[in-house]
Amino acid sequence: MTAIRLLLVDDDPLVRAGLSLMMGGAEDIEIVGEAADGGEVEALVDRTRPDVVLMDIRMPSVDGLTATRRLRAREDAPQVVVLTTFHADEHVLRALRAGAAGFVLKDTPPARIVEAVRRVAAGDPVLSPTVTRQLMAHVAGTAADDRRARARARIAVLGEREREVTVAVGRGLSNAEIAAALFMSVATVKTHVSRVLAKLDLNNRVQIALLAYDAGLLEDED
Repeated sequence: MTAIRLLLVDDDPLVRAGLSLMMGGAEDIEIVGEAADGGEVEALVDRTRPDVVLMDIRMPSVDGLTATRRLRAREDAPQVVVLTTFHADEHVLRALRAGAAGFVLKDTPPARIVEAVRRVAAGDPVLSPTVTRQLMAHVAGTAADDRRARARARIAVLGEREREVTVAVGRGLSNAEIAAALFMSVATVKTHVSRVLAKLDLNNRVQIALLAYDAGLLEDED
């Protein structure tokens, strides 16, 4: 089994030490580097080629949101899990729109943080329950504004099956669950997801889900 290559980014050396100890106990995870600021991340990614970056938000020079956006704009970018003590709505949404595949609070039990790294490496988005509740509240609070109109205009380029897959992704279904629900193969689901990402200029499933929420597609389905 190939180990998941992990890069730790946090300005607190004690936090990095704790994360290193926590992750070091997992046989399938290899820590390939550490950074104390977002400005160091791109150079470290070039040198260490991580699969996943565990990223703090608040750092002194370049914050984690900016570093995430820069990383996810690159080809063959690693997945990013944002790990922070802050769970304000604006932080969640900015992190996810920047391309983060997961958002986990630092008070999350260690085993769940390790599992979040594994899931993101496997292509599954991860949100803590607190974050999910906040995302739902955001959607409910902004459903009537122009965000919905903009989102629906973007969604309009999708074909019928692509739209169905988009709704399923928004509901948090895995590829296998989508395949079963829509009576298609897992390979076909993956193809549709890739097409949706390309057509909408998105870079991961979390962003698909956000756009589905913003467009009101899940409400339409209900």
